[in-house]
Amino acid sequence: MSKRRVLVAMSGGVDSSVVAALMVRRGYEAVGVTMQIWQESQTDPRHSGCCSLGAVEDARRVAGKLGIPYYVVNMRDEFRQTVIDHFLDEYESGRTPNPCVECNRHVKFDLLMKKADEIGCEFLATGHYARVRNYNGRWRLLRARSKEKDQSYALYMLNQEQLRRTRFPLGELPSKHETRQIAKELGLSVWSKPDSQEICFVSEAGGYREFLRKSRPESLERGEIVDASGKVLGEHGGVALYTVGQRRGLRLNVEGKPIYVLRVEPRSNRVVVGSDEDLLRKEVLFDDVVLSANAPIRVMGKIRYNMHPVKATLYPGSPAKAVFDEAVRAVTPGQTAVFYRGESVIAGGTIMGSGA
Repeated sequence: MSKRRVLVAMSGGVDSSVVAALMVRRGYEAVGVTMQIWQESQTDPRHSGCCSLGAVEDARRVAGKLGIPYYVVNMRDEFRQTVIDHFLDEYESGRTPNPCVECNRHVKFDLLMKKADEIGCEFLATGHYARVRNYNGRWRLLRARSKEKDQSYALYMLNQEQLRRTRFPLGELPSKHETRQIAKELGLSVWSKPDSQEICFVSEAGGYREFLRKSRPESLERGEIVDASGKVLGEHGGVALYTVGQRRGLRLNVEGKPIYVLRVEPRSNRVVVGSDEDLLRKEVLFDDVVLSANAPIRVMGKIRYNMHPVKATLYPGSPAKAVFDEAVRAVTPGQTAVFYRGESVIAGGTIMGSGA
């Protein structure tokens, strides 16, 4: 019987390199692929994040050591259209996007799965920390063993076919330390390579705000900063530069409590600010919903990646609604809400706003 063929998404980092090694160890016929998505805006692509020129060379060396075929696939145009343009559009419309979620949705588990079909691969393996299980014929996305590294939050949108064909070997490991140990034992040169911390297509010194200034300068029109009553407190440099919960960069001389962004209003070109208490909400509305229930259910939910899940009741609908038992802070339109029952991802979507 011939080996089962798997396409391994290799970013040049330690995680995806170990995935390639583990798939070979488990008897798969592995094919390494790196997505070419770096953009001209990067000042020095060799030293930027995943999928940069330097990362390609790291991935190529690992593939050579493992003795597996390796290819670089040009996805610059698709990445720009589905991830970068969406990123810019969302900020311009007063929302705060999650580019990793959009990359997973449109690129890694759509375009790469199609590429797997083209080269005869039955499966796709990635370096995400998550797990997949089949329960009574239905595939479920589960949180990783390592709660510190769990990335199921950014994978909630995967459909049944994608889950069936995806392998997440790192999801079974207890920690990132274990991943590095495997890489070290195998003699992989990337074993001590630092994790990528920034948005992969943003390398400007000023971060995403500088990227916005260069990419959409016409969107950065000055406007008013006001309190909840409409009183003008100052001036902003463009609504795209602000997000719900932000405190730094407001440059306001207001006595008393610290001031935070409560809302971004692109139509009126206003940024509304208030106290930390004003950021607390119990209801969250979200669309682009993936939901495996048709009645109100009890869940654990979170509205940002690094948040500990909070008890809530989830109400299906259009839009769907989650009512948290305890108020959550800084409900941010454009960000991702994900809900769990036990270890399983039960629902997710894009935040529209808050209710009560």
